[in-house]
Amino acid sequence: MGSTTAGQIAVAAESTVVSRMSAPPSFDVADFPVPHGREEEWRFTPLERLRGLHDGTAVATGTGVKVVVEAPEGVTVETVDRGDARIGKAGTPVDRVAAQAYSAFEKAGVVTVPKETVLTEPIRIAVHGEGGVAYGHQVIELEAFAEAVVVIDHTGDAVLAANVDYVLGDGAKLTVVSVQDWDDRAVHVGQHNALIGRDATFKSFVVTFGGDLVRLHPRVEYAGTGGEAELFGLYFTDAGQHQEHRLLVTHNTPHCKSNVVYKGALQGEDAHAVWIGDVLIEARAEGTDTYEMNRNLVLTDGARVDSVPNLEIETGEIVGAGHASATGRFDDEQLFYLMARGIPEHEARRLVVRGFFAELVQQIGVADIEERLLAKIEEELEASVA
Repeated sequence: MGSTTAGQIAVAAESTVVSRMSAPPSFDVADFPVPHGREEEWRFTPLERLRGLHDGTAVATGTGVKVVVEAPEGVTVETVDRGDARIGKAGTPVDRVAAQAYSAFEKAGVVTVPKETVLTEPIRIAVHGEGGVAYGHQVIELEAFAEAVVVIDHTGDAVLAANVDYVLGDGAKLTVVSVQDWDDRAVHVGQHNALIGRDATFKSFVVTFGGDLVRLHPRVEYAGTGGEAELFGLYFTDAGQHQEHRLLVTHNTPHCKSNVVYKGALQGEDAHAVWIGDVLIEARAEGTDTYEMNRNLVLTDGARVDSVPNLEIETGEIVGAGHASATGRFDDEQLFYLMARGIPEHEARRLVVRGFFAELVQQIGVADIEERLLAKIEEELEASVA
């Protein structure tokens, strides 16, 4: 275990996973008290900007979001009632907003990739905000030995609370890219639950650019030995934005792996990024191999980062476990090196930031998404000097 710090950052390595001090998971919103902001899991979140998602006053308008699914041949796309047995299979809500979303949605989307089906084109789910309040639930299920890439693209303006379930059968391979490219006023709170089968592989990319407030809660558990999870994240937080990513990987099964890498850049007054990385290795999870890292690059004055890695280990029979968190400004040596070779300072800064994110973007494997994200990063950097 370990942590490293640099520059302006709040970092803590605590002995107890935060979720264990919270209310037990439940599908019933009544089991969660209305947060007041002093709770550990809510202390970084500006509750007044949740627009009523946390206290029950946000009422679905019917014009919240429009969801369109494009899937290759052989994939089953359904809209089901809330009683469908596949809903909630991957995990249970862990806070009041997630429970509110579960209690309030009317129809859920279910996308199923049949056994041993290997897709060569991505499944694309477009979630477009139409200005209202919405609650949603989406299930992505891969049956045994299926392979797929899923892109979930959030755009427009909405106040949205939604849960997403990823269920991986034995030997399945799923890559998910969730892009939050909302308009400036949007609010998005979501819990992402992944249940990973025996020898299955789950790779997640969470990319957050837009929105007034985005708070996402990815969670991973294992349903069999040999499962692997890679959780990657990229966020670019502008002036006034609040972007919060709270992860929990629960190693509840022997001989599984996890790797977490999240990177963020911040610019502008009151830009605020929060990253909470919780890893729990239960006593029965012998042979676990896990690591998590969060890195942040502060581009201007007035930005704030809170980065808290937590690691709890209940068995000594592990392969490895560790975590790191670091935040700083531009590397002056890198800038000097580039400028000494005739590159103007503005262009040198762009190259440093682009390189900072490039190793994550290049692992996505979906060409149009990679190109779009790199273009978005360039757009953000241009705005910083406009």
